[in-house]
Amino acid sequence: MHVATCQIKLGLEGVQSLKEKRRIIKSIISRLSNEFNIAIAEVDLNDVWQSALIGVATVGNDTRVLHSVMENIISWIERNRPDVILVNYTIEFR
Repeated sequence: MHVATCQIKLGLEGVQSLKEKRRIIKSIISRLSNEFNIAIAEVDLNDVWQSALIGVATVGNDTRVLHSVMENIISWIERNRPDVILVNYTIEFR
């Protein structure tokens, strides 16, 4: 069994409040969770208006498949969320 985790840092330019940030992040988390069947949550920078750190985790037998899932998540964010900036991300396996 392998566990893949991914930390995704997002920039939220133009966000004026924590309420607006939470609306954007909740939407992203909900859509990704439904689309990819993963565990996902905002894990840091909770009180920072224009940044967010999202953690993603999934489990499987093949690290290549898990890596592909994580890369597909990153691609989905870039393709479907032009309102956020993908600052960076890291993928780890355990």
